[in-house]
Order: sequence, then C-alpha cells, then structure tokens
Amino acid sequence: MRNKTLNWLAVGLLGCSMHLDSLAQAQARSDVGKREFETRCASCHGLTGKGNGTITDLLRKSPPDLTQLARRNGGILPLERLYESIMGDAVTSHGSRDMPVWGSVYRTDAAGYYGEMPYDPDGYVRARVLSLLEYISRLQAR
Repeated sequence: MRNKTLNWLAVGLLGCSMHLDSLAQAQARSDVGKREFETRCASCHGLTGKGNGTITDLLRKSPPDLTQLARRNGGILPLERLYESIMGDAVTSHGSRDMPVWGSVYRTDAAGYYGEMPYDPDGYVRARVLSLLEYISRLQAR
C-alpha cells in the first residue's frame, strides 16, 4: 500500500512539475515585446538594449543605448519619436536610414502570415511596434 501511495505521489509531483514548466514556457512566449526585441533589435542594440549587439562592429554608426532614452529626454520616454523611428516611413532622423524600416518588414510579415484571409494590416503593424515600445520602456534605467 505504501509503495502505491508513493507512486501516486510521484506521478502527481511529476504532473505538477510538467504543468509549471509549460506555464513558464507559455509566459515566455506571451512576452511579445521581449520576443520582438530579441528577434529584431538585439543584434544591434544588444540583449540589454545598451547598444552592444553582436554585429555592432559591422555597423557604420554605433546604435544608441536604449536604456538611457528616457533619462536623456527629461525622464520621459519619447514614444512618438521612437514609434516613427521604428516604422521608418517618414523619419529622416536616422540620416541615411541605417536602421531597417521595420514598418515595411512588419507589413510584409503580415501579408505572408495572413495570406488571403482578411486582416487589418495597419493594426497588425501597430500592435507589433507598440509591444516593442512597451518592452523598451521596461529597459529604461531607473
């Protein structure tokens, strides 16, 4: 009887462990802004946003330290300027536009993902950029 109880207890603990692991994985996947940053931005700006990405030695201009944006702007994160810079549609502040125009990349991604299904391309792009901005706001030095 004791062995049977221990076996059931072990099965229960294993089940709880697997459940907690799947919850942790789901939580990591649900952090869209972080995932977006790591996929699109970290190679230049670094995983911590400090401008020390893996390809910085290949760039003509060093990427900015994103953790200091609010501090350099009187404590306020310049969201509109960041949004426009990421979208890249009409902003000339990047000069020769060394940073990719993510707005057009996101539009292309959406078209490939949704194909012939109806969707709101502007809403899709806006959601991706806003999730990225929310993550950048979490990177700000306090």
